[in-house]
Amino acid sequence: MNAPLENVTVLDLTHVLAGPFAAMTMVDLGAHVIKVERPGTGDDTRAFPPFKDERSAYFAALNHGKQSIALDLKAENDRALFERLLARADVLLENYRPGTMEKLGYGWDTLHPRFPRLIYGAVSGFGHTGPDALRPAYDMVVQARGGVMSITGEKDREPVRVGASIGDIVAGMFMLQGVLAALYEREHTGQGRKVDVAMLDSQLAILEHAIALTSVTGTPPGPSGARHPSITPFETFHASDGLFVIAAGNDVLFRRLCDALGLPLADDPRFATNPARCENARMLKRLIEAITLDQPKHHWISLLEDAGVPTGPIQNVAEVMQDPQILARNMVVDVLDAQGRPDFTAAGNPIKLSGTEDRTTRRPAPDLDGDRAAILDWLEKPDG
Repeated sequence: MNAPLENVTVLDLTHVLAGPFAAMTMVDLGAHVIKVERPGTGDDTRAFPPFKDERSAYFAALNHGKQSIALDLKAENDRALFERLLARADVLLENYRPGTMEKLGYGWDTLHPRFPRLIYGAVSGFGHTGPDALRPAYDMVVQARGGVMSITGEKDREPVRVGASIGDIVAGMFMLQGVLAALYEREHTGQGRKVDVAMLDSQLAILEHAIALTSVTGTPPGPSGARHPSITPFETFHASDGLFVIAAGNDVLFRRLCDALGLPLADDPRFATNPARCENARMLKRLIEAITLDQPKHHWISLLEDAGVPTGPIQNVAEVMQDPQILARNMVVDVLDAQGRPDFTAAGNPIKLSGTEDRTTRRPAPDLDGDRAAILDWLEKPDG
């Protein structure tokens, strides 16, 4: 069973999260990824807790299956070695501040004439163009500036960041999409492309309902807690032992919900259509909770699932990692150590491809410069 990217070699100069996430996904899809790190310290996440045997679980979760070589791109000998790697690579990924690679002599305009098939992926806070291109950024900054924090949290409370680092993760996902598109095009043209992805741009790209609401009403939405501002009922509800979620996203599902709960509301003009339900969302929530408060969560989830109404529990991460559906989809995998024993735990690959093995384990995360000998040996082989 062939992995789709098994003949693709990636030079991963990225660090922390956005770029390493894109490169990690390429590993999961079969690519040969060589992580080029700073001598002495390597990727910043090598120092991120939690640690096991003085090794970072965070680093292992994002860099398993990669090889590592430490190179000082200002040193003559290391530059010569790096250029040998460039000659064999299909993709270069970097997430330095714009201008850094140019100062080193390895920007797109310099590399493309020398290595015309090389695809150059650059992910940064604000992109390689625009007045703020040179500003530094982290996930928190782009979630705030990109509007995501303005709609996250409870009404009349201070804004909060999304718990997952979506400023980085979404940018990494868009970077992967751009690189895959460039690889596809190269099959026809023989030419590489520069893929420029900004974390800030990526936040705007996921504000589908917020942009629609603002453009039509002229008023930007604020935080609405767990409730979707354009679909009702679509939020958390109290049972006798805590909260669970109901997402009845259309009139048919709302009628099923009413039938299951014994609520005579499906033909009530205040609730018969989604726009009407959105206008009367608070009243509808009270009417539903007048029923759901009488029984525990598992009762209502079972009842509504039997009725075909989308519903579910609110699980913590430990519960998610034991969820039978998650486990059946191989979404919790072991990262092995050098002896082939389970060492760390990471998320599996959500991209399931027919004819490709969905492995239950991942190769180890590399020691800093731990693959130098193997990489040098690979460079000597004519077919890679």
